[in-house]
Amino acid sequence: MSTKLKLPFVICLFLSVLNTHAQTTAISNNYQTEAGVPKLNIERSMIYSPDKEWLYNHHASIIHFKDRFVAIWSNGMVDEDSPGQRVVYATSKDFKHWSALKTLANPGKVNDTLTVLTAAGLYQYKGTLVAYYGDYDKHRNNTHLWAKTSTDGEHWSEPLDMHLPVVPNHGPEVTNSGRLIISGNFTFPYTDDPRGLSGWKLSSFYPDSLYKQDNPAMFYAPATKSGLPPLCEGSFFQTNDNILHMLLRVTGKGWKGHLWLTESRDNGSNWSRPAEAPFSDNDSKFHFGRLPDKRFYYVGIPDTLHHYDRNPLVLSLSADGKSFDKNYIIANELYHLKKEGLWKGGQYGYPHTIIYNGYMYVIISRQKEAIETLRFSLKQLK
Repeated sequence: MSTKLKLPFVICLFLSVLNTHAQTTAISNNYQTEAGVPKLNIERSMIYSPDKEWLYNHHASIIHFKDRFVAIWSNGMVDEDSPGQRVVYATSKDFKHWSALKTLANPGKVNDTLTVLTAAGLYQYKGTLVAYYGDYDKHRNNTHLWAKTSTDGEHWSEPLDMHLPVVPNHGPEVTNSGRLIISGNFTFPYTDDPRGLSGWKLSSFYPDSLYKQDNPAMFYAPATKSGLPPLCEGSFFQTNDNILHMLLRVTGKGWKGHLWLTESRDNGSNWSRPAEAPFSDNDSKFHFGRLPDKRFYYVGIPDTLHHYDRNPLVLSLSADGKSFDKNYIIANELYHLKKEGLWKGGQYGYPHTIIYNGYMYVIISRQKEAIETLRFSLKQLK
């Protein structure tokens, strides 16, 4: 190829990269401390609090399916994400009274050592409920995503292989086109199967050559090779221009304090290189969504003064999907840990939300030991 042909190509590529960065949305919040922030009037319901066994409980999700609420979460013997961890669920018809814990999926074995299962969200379509969970071995290898289906929230199918080497952060969420996207750590699988059971394809802001699987131990290496901080545990929302905005937790030494942002302008097939956003964060998982009145919301821990306390739990609202400038305290009461364990801590861990019948429901773990759900009327947000 001649120099005359090479130069315009290089210039076009350079301009394309500049354009991609220039178009990145500035998504910000204005939270500093809870002083002066109004507190919502909420109701609370403790779903599960352990006694003397199965003392680790985390990664909770909730859904309203037919006549009941269904909650799933990861349930371990003592420590976080250790061999033997399983996925459990409980149900309630009134939010206040929950069934006893029931097992959704038990781990298998690799070379006589139990694998690790992680709850990965819920989804429903035309009267069928789908529960997702990931698994890997004790070395965080051989990652698989599985699903089970139910028509009543009580009786479940055999495991279905999603053919994805991913342990998701949140279950599938629907874009404006009807496509389903799973928020992972750094991969965001998508499918146009409305059932959420087939046709999953991987996408990421990293080149395919930098990863083979996506789980809680695999996001460090591609970040280092790409000159990025360790990014993980995404959650996205979509604005009226159909742009997908995926915010990411950043962890690791020296990087804490803000969320990072990657965006997709082609319905999740490709994602921009992440950039730091002026959105404060306590180094924890969070959840974005949209209210019935079309405002966008964030539920998480934006406090940066008490790192890893994961308190208070905050709702932030945005009219335009850019400035999350209206804040409310959802909860700040303390839970007292019963039994120490590896990485157990954080007052309001890993929130997941749903909107149902005029209420927002938020499910969280309490110091990775108990599972609680909160709700409040959306009328308070007017």
